[in-house]
Amino acid sequence: MCGIAGWVSYDPARPVTADTANAMTHTMACRGPDAHGLWRDDRVALGHRRLAVIDPDGGKQPMTFEQSGRTVVALTYSGEVFNFRELRAELEGRGHAFRTSSDTEVVLHAYLEWGKDFTERLNGMYAFALWDARTQELLLVRDRMGIKPLYYHPTPDGVLFGSEPKAILAHPAVRPAIDAEGLAELVAFTKTPGHAVYKGMYELPPGHTLRVKHTGVRLRRYWALEARDHTDDLDTTIARVRELLEDIIARQMIADVPLGTLLSGGLDSSVITALGARQRAAEGGAPVQSFALDFARHAENFTADDWRGTRDTPYAEALARHVGSDHRVITLPSSALLDTAAREAVMRARDLPFDLGDGDTSLYLLFKAVREQCTVALSGESADEVFGGYRWFHHPDSVAADTFPWLAPPFGTGISGPGSGPGESLLDRGLLQKIDLQGYRADRYREALAEVPHVPGASPQERRMREIGYLHLTRFVQWMLDRKDRASMAVGLEVRVPFCDHRLVEYVFNTPWAMKTFDGREKSLLRAATRDLLPGLVADRVKAPYPTTRDPFYLDGLRAALKRATEGPDSLVRPLLDGPSLAAATADDPRPGYRTGSELVLALDFWLRTQEVSLEF
Repeated sequence: MCGIAGWVSYDPARPVTADTANAMTHTMACRGPDAHGLWRDDRVALGHRRLAVIDPDGGKQPMTFEQSGRTVVALTYSGEVFNFRELRAELEGRGHAFRTSSDTEVVLHAYLEWGKDFTERLNGMYAFALWDARTQELLLVRDRMGIKPLYYHPTPDGVLFGSEPKAILAHPAVRPAIDAEGLAELVAFTKTPGHAVYKGMYELPPGHTLRVKHTGVRLRRYWALEARDHTDDLDTTIARVRELLEDIIARQMIADVPLGTLLSGGLDSSVITALGARQRAAEGGAPVQSFALDFARHAENFTADDWRGTRDTPYAEALARHVGSDHRVITLPSSALLDTAAREAVMRARDLPFDLGDGDTSLYLLFKAVREQCTVALSGESADEVFGGYRWFHHPDSVAADTFPWLAPPFGTGISGPGSGPGESLLDRGLLQKIDLQGYRADRYREALAEVPHVPGASPQERRMREIGYLHLTRFVQWMLDRKDRASMAVGLEVRVPFCDHRLVEYVFNTPWAMKTFDGREKSLLRAATRDLLPGLVADRVKAPYPTTRDPFYLDGLRAALKRATEGPDSLVRPLLDGPSLAAATADDPRPGYRTGSELVLALDFWLRTQEVSLEF
């Protein structure tokens, strides 16, 4: 998967230096534990940390193309292009010669052949920087769905960039600062494309390129969701979804290192594992490895409710038996979820304080265990956004609400389940008014709605459900993809997300809502297209969110940690909090509803203590 970093300076008085470029690149070591590389000339430095997945011996980076002993183009690249074999064959037919079998070299030659339009030919998850020595320009590129992150920071004489903010913050000219808008973005629970929270820093939006010249920077969108008439009938639509999934899995199972799947026992991960097992069997390979998460004492502490009706483990094991995967359950005790080192590793990986708490820590620990066996894992992430799986897609109040549906009653921000409460629940009420959190959310919602493409003549319901789908594919899924990327790359694990293939996303986005729910359930198309692969109890399982522990030991430990972080005159986070709410959350018999808020406060505390952030509001 890899991590990239770099620096362009067009001012001769401020030349790029190897020491600083190496320091920026070193912050990406967790993303690329296998090798380090730096390419530099007078105006640019490209850094690379490698996680070797395709052509481990030949795909070293940064990679260059040279003519007459001089570098023409240099590339530092993160991610995977899944159609690289087809592109390579086409390029060879056009006279290009390759010295490696890596997809990196295919990207390099695709640029040489097609120029700026080469991005439209790539299928994959990627973020990369390409220096064209002929024009003295840098091109930053991010994949269509934003699976792989890429940040940049314009400077008076050029630009800084990196896979994560920490690479940019390692440059001595940059100091971490956050203003009122940045704080609002941080806690709003909607990821605004391009917004990086830190002042002066930006995230390259999905489906965009950034061209950097001595005259400045220019952002260009090369892909967007478009409204198209859907002319296929239901049976044809189901068959097309299956055809796309089979092709996607065949492409994404390619790796020169051990590969497995993440299996929760839900529909999405079960489909990925079943198709992966079938592909592996067709190739005559060993059974696919699958990995599931569980918590110690979870069976005895679990109580079914309206949010989560079943535990994951029995369904994951049933699917594994059905497809014959080499299955392993990663069981985490509450002590591991409260472990300071693990929690801080997650917060360092995120660069910013987020509020899923044990949901993030358990994901990190799961990936850490998977990494002992595999370098690549396939995940069912984004199927809910693509096919309409979340409960608020199907609740009339959420659909009709004049805000992002995941923030609306009756579900609110209870992503972690009932009683989790909104992330801002412990923040000072005056502070929330100062940053105008509700106004910020309203403005971002209006911006998103204004982007939605519609088919002329669609019914009001179809128009609204197209809007709901668009909000999830451009705002909600970005938050989920970033979470998974940071947790996985913190341990050097590449996680692929087949449901984010842009061909599938485009096709299903334009499928009428009546077809997506033709059997009266969530994800009707996905279930119908894959039912033959799954045991009945898995195919018919009701959607359940990512698991969180119910162990009272964890909740007691969370409350104790919150007390420690907010007590005493030296607490940096205490001035940001609401006194009565904090008292209620830390009481011996705490009120329900503060779990998510408590997790956010602990993340804020660590962030303020370790990043020396300037708060400018």
